[in-house]
Amino acid sequence: MGRQILTAEAMRSAEQAVIERGVSVEALMERAGAALAEAAMRYAGPIPALVLCGPGNNGGDGYVAARCLADRGVNVRVAALTDPKSAAARWARSQWQGDVEELSEQTPPAPLLIDALFGTGLKKALDSFVAEQLVRLSASAVATVACDLPSGVQTDTGAELSIVPQFDLCVTFGALKPAHRLMPSMARCGRVVVANIGIVAVSEWNEIGAPRLSPLDSAGHKYDRGMVECVAGEMPGAIALAATAAARAGAGYVRIRSECHVPNVPAAVVQGQHGSLDDPRIGALLIGPGLGRRNRELLDQALAADRPIVIDGDALSLLAGRIEELRGLTAVLTPHQGEFERLFPQLGGSKPERALAAAKQADCVVVFKGPDTLIAAPDGRLGFAPPAPAYLATAGTGDVLAGMVAAMVARGLPPFEAASAAVWLHDRAAECAGPYMIADDLAAAIPQALALLNG
Repeated sequence: MGRQILTAEAMRSAEQAVIERGVSVEALMERAGAALAEAAMRYAGPIPALVLCGPGNNGGDGYVAARCLADRGVNVRVAALTDPKSAAARWARSQWQGDVEELSEQTPPAPLLIDALFGTGLKKALDSFVAEQLVRLSASAVATVACDLPSGVQTDTGAELSIVPQFDLCVTFGALKPAHRLMPSMARCGRVVVANIGIVAVSEWNEIGAPRLSPLDSAGHKYDRGMVECVAGEMPGAIALAATAAARAGAGYVRIRSECHVPNVPAAVVQGQHGSLDDPRIGALLIGPGLGRRNRELLDQALAADRPIVIDGDALSLLAGRIEELRGLTAVLTPHQGEFERLFPQLGGSKPERALAAAKQADCVVVFKGPDTLIAAPDGRLGFAPPAPAYLATAGTGDVLAGMVAAMVARGLPPFEAASAAVWLHDRAAECAGPYMIADDLAAAIPQALALLNG
């Protein structure tokens, strides 16, 4: 698992724990401001800078960053929204020896803009005047850097409470925040750097990292590597992609259960009607890609088989209203937004809240797909996918992911770890396949993504 992700409340608790161990708020602010200045220098170089400071501790970080930049010979100006409100922010301003302008329509821009107006505590929209000035000044800058989060973003949901400009770099402290990995705010953050300021992050929420896959057993055989049984339906192209992906992702034996021949699959993938779905050699059943919404009987048979199961596509629509049937099964659901809403129509709240509620309700792992994919477990664990290539938004890539999840389940990974590994590898395979790829290219690039784990 990768870097931890803290909500606003969890971050406040982590900061308070450090303070109770004897580290002052001012010391934390000094570390944060220095880290902000260092990251800005490394990114933009010693170009003239304008630091926008708000009234809270985010603004205090900005005053420290301005001082650190000035100490390194940078031409720095500070524009403040108002006087500092917190004691630590007032201290930080007192250490800044330059002038403090009032943020106004006449505030001139600078090549480097650092936004330290509002951070993780923001709960309401920015004043329209403030939002307009932030947009104006960022549009005129060569490089833009946000302190912790772009001002106007809600920390825990990723919602844009106001108009939020695009930033090149976001410097956050101690841990990532949900907004760094949730849309639409994720798209506004640019590159995100996490600065270590001495805060220990402890959370059940994490960014997905590179999986640790066990090496293949030199004395093993194909069933040791995992058998994936893919249940075909009305549209053979989707199950062909899923089965190909399962084979490319390392399953030792992939079989398509179909009454007719499925074209465009590797010769190594077996086809036909073979045995029963409760065959103990089956490490994972995959049902849904191309199934069609009339094949309820096939879904019933798959659920009754009591084998680990990955449910995708049309099978998710057939499962609507039947979530309770998953209890007691080892299952992974892979819905996109529309499928999720059909499965869990009563769930509200942020995307993380809905994903976790769905996993608990279904008693299984839920991969809530999208540009900000989440993996939720019934025990409260939540994995956030790193930013994925935009070119994954093409037909069939979800079928490829479903096959990859099935392969990871079949090789023996627990459902949450299997889904996390598949999502990470899926995104890396897209990077290997390159822009303008199609789903066939994505499946073909899976071995390249796996090779990254040995690099």
